[in-house]
Amino acid sequence: MQYLGAPFVWGFNILGDNISILSPNVAVTISNVAYWMGHDKFYMYSGQVQTLPCTLRQYVYSNINTTQAYQFFAGTNEGYNEVWWFYCSANSSYIDRYVIYNHLEQIWYYGTLTRTAWLDSPLRTFPIAAGYLDTSDELTSGIIYQEASVDDGTTNPPSAIPAYIQSSDFDIGDGHNFGFVWRIIPDVSFDGSTSEAPNLKFTVLPRQNPGANYGSSDLPVVTSAQSYVGQSTYNVQQFTQYAYCRIRGRQMALVVSSDAAGTQWQLGSPRLDVRPDGRR
Repeated sequence: MQYLGAPFVWGFNILGDNISILSPNVAVTISNVAYWMGHDKFYMYSGQVQTLPCTLRQYVYSNINTTQAYQFFAGTNEGYNEVWWFYCSANSSYIDRYVIYNHLEQIWYYGTLTRTAWLDSPLRTFPIAAGYLDTSDELTSGIIYQEASVDDGTTNPPSAIPAYIQSSDFDIGDGHNFGFVWRIIPDVSFDGSTSEAPNLKFTVLPRQNPGANYGSSDLPVVTSAQSYVGQSTYNVQQFTQYAYCRIRGRQMALVVSSDAAGTQWQLGSPRLDVRPDGRR
């Protein structure tokens, strides 16, 4: 819309058509780019309207309750270059899920969380959210400081926040040979942890053939050799140097996870020692 003066006062130019927006509060602006959630995909505007490529599009839109769309809302987490969308899953009448787009790294991730409002401000150290606090089997609303701790402060006492990252399947020789993994060399950092011995679980999931279920796996644990109580960082990270396992499969996936209180971690470039191990 552009001001023209008399007699027409305003002039309008169509920037895009055949687009949609799911509800009034699912649009947000960050770094001079507008992002919003449509009825069946995500959009962005940076001078022209574009479809936002989303690797989680099917995950989001195959399990969403659009009858509760007016509860949905978007927010930003500028400290981490993130755009958040909160929405209801298909069988929920209140917000219980989120999906995040990291506009700097152009990656997506998701999770489960109950939030009803969000405020990201440079005047405050942490984003502030409103959400449900589970108190004596009743859902009670409260103010939550996001990113203020490595644990979930909505419970008493604070509880661990389970976290994981899983790779896609990988193979050797385009799956022509089975692979045998016998050792993992981790590359992690536990900066920001508050535990005496923060730890991660490295899991290698084997698959015998495409379409088969993942088989059982060893569960080697990588533990920090340093206590982070009273100190959040170390210049040189000390942790388990090798994690031994015995896994055989045509295809495999690597999972790195944590479920212990006081644990915060960043993943570098872990290495797997793999050798060919026959064709059947």
